[in-house]
Amino acid sequence: MRRRVLRRVVALTAVAVLAVPLVAGCSGGSDVKVSVKGAFGRLPEVSFPKGGPEGSLAVKTLKEGKGAAARKGDLVMADYVGYRWNKSGKKLVASSYADGRPGFFSTWQLVPGLVKALEGARAGARVVARIPPKDGFGAAGDARHQVGPGDTLVYVLDVLGVYSGKAGPHGVKQAPLDDPALPRVSDAPAGQAPVVTVPKVAAPKRLQVRTLVRGDGPVLRKGQLLATQYAGYFWRDGRVFNSSWSAGHPFGVVVGTGQVMKGWDQALLGQRVGSRLLLVVPPSLGYGSKGLAQYGIRGSDTLVFVVDLLGAH
Repeated sequence: MRRRVLRRVVALTAVAVLAVPLVAGCSGGSDVKVSVKGAFGRLPEVSFPKGGPEGSLAVKTLKEGKGAAARKGDLVMADYVGYRWNKSGKKLVASSYADGRPGFFSTWQLVPGLVKALEGARAGARVVARIPPKDGFGAAGDARHQVGPGDTLVYVLDVLGVYSGKAGPHGVKQAPLDDPALPRVSDAPAGQAPVVTVPKVAAPKRLQVRTLVRGDGPVLRKGQLLATQYAGYFWRDGRVFNSSWSAGHPFGVVVGTGQVMKGWDQALLGQRVGSRLLLVVPPSLGYGSKGLAQYGIRGSDTLVFVVDLLGAH
């Protein structure tokens, strides 16, 4: 499902790719040497000392969080600011506050310093990290992220949510579907895709949405960043063509703004966080007449999805 749903995931994670277990105080070779003021969830005021940064990695937890501690392989949602820092001074290069929504940090593909900064963080924590080039983009820097040769990175991260590969729905399980015209969905162990059995009948012509678990969280709104688990199946033969469960970690997407396929935007908005949904998406609301050859999707394919709405920010 990587043209509109997963293609956008790849694009969005580029924000986080600029992103020692965390404990109160510092980790790494020294203090972060920057001052951070302001409340959690608000744009922090970051002050830098005179001169250039030290060459070691340093991480400091300014506010402790609660819940599960992030590990490498988890999806972390956070508000953040990111600076580049060198002997000539500092410059803001990334800000979720300027973007108007938090970012997601895919810990399986971040620079090493951000992985270390987020490892052990819990929802509600504020963390500041000073990341030297050897734990960031190296001596060459990265022009795409406005990071010059040898620049140190400084990030302040307010962790909003941590989602592991075993995360699943939370709410009230609904009665099993008993419609011969729709797929059957069977439960699977945590961290595994549900078993979907597609009936040997003609696919529906219109979008079908069924609630398998009614979530106990808030209603999903347009423009929110959604943490999700999902699997996509072909109607024609029931095979899986893409799955976050197979990847081993959830994905983050923005909903209601055209960054996912039309069928997802129409189906997900207004649903409650914590829900598990069955979607049957006709070609016109999926990948259209061109399909998506990369995943074997034909222009005539109706697609079946099971989607878990893990969290929205």
